Amino acid sequence: MATVRYLAGLGPREATSTAYLQSLAWLEGRFKSAGYQVRRQQVQVPAGISWGVPVRAGTTWNLIATKPGFNASAPHRVVGAHLDTVPQAPGAEDNASGISVLLETAALYQDRDPRLPTVYVAFGAEEPRGDGDNRHHYGSRAYVASLPAAQRKALSGMVSLDRVGVGTVVPLCAGSDDQVELRLELRVVAGLISVPSRACVNRSSDHWSFVRAGLPGVRLGSTPYPEYHSARDLPEVVDEAQLDRTGRVVAAWLDG
Repeated sequence: MATVRYLAGLGPREATSTAYLQSLAWLEGRFKSAGYQVRRQQVQVPAGISWGVPVRAGTTWNLIATKPGFNASAPHRVVGAHLDTVPQAPGAEDNASGISVLLETAALYQDRDPRLPTVYVAFGAEEPRGDGDNRHHYGSRAYVASLPAAQRKALSGMVSLDRVGVGTVVPLCAGSDDQVELRLELRVVAGLISVPSRACVNRSSDHWSFVRAGLPGVRLGSTPYPEYHSARDLPEVVDEAQLDRTGRVVAAWLDG
C-alpha cells in the first residue's frame, strides 16, 4: 500500500510526462536496493488521444530488473506491470496496484530464488494513444520485439499484473480462447493456496503483446470499478487484501 500511495501521490503518470520519469527513477532505486540489476529500455511513442485526452509524441521507458548472472537463453519467466496512467488519473488501481505486487514479489526473492529465474518489467505506455492493438501496449510490444530468438524460446510464461487491487476474486485472463494452458496452470496454483479465482479472456493488458507474438501470457486483474480512468482512482479504491491474494498467486506460481 505504501507503493500505491506514493505513485498515486505523484498524480497522473502519462508515459511521456515528468511524473512518469519521477516514478521510473523511484522504482529503479527500489529494485537496485533489493539487489537487482536494472536497465531502461527506450520506447518511442506517437502523439494521439488517450481516453479522450490529447497526448504528445515522445520517449518513454520500460524498466527491466534481473538478478546478477541472469541468462536470457535459459528457461525463465517474466512478471510485468505497466507504470503509466491515462492523463487524467492518478492510477492507484490502474496501475499502482500492479506495480506494488511486482515490486513486493521481486523483494520476496531478494535472498532466495524462484523455481525459474524471473525478469521483472515495468512497462511504459501501456495505456492507449488511439484505437486498436497498434495504438496500445507500446512498451510491452517493444520489449517483445527486442527479444532474440533464443530468449523467446526460453520464455516459459509471462504474467501481467494490471488492476489487481479491487474485488475478492483474482481474475486470470488468457489472451485468447485457444491459449489457456498458462491460465490453467495459474488456476491450479490459486486453488492449491485457497485463493478464489475466475477464468476470463482479455486482450487489454501487456500480456497480449506476448500472446499475439506466440508466447504464453496471462493477465491477473481486470475487475470493473467505478473510478476507472478518472481523477477518483485514489488509494482508498485499492483493497490490501486483494493485493495479498494476487501476490500469493504470483509467488506460488514462481515457486511451483
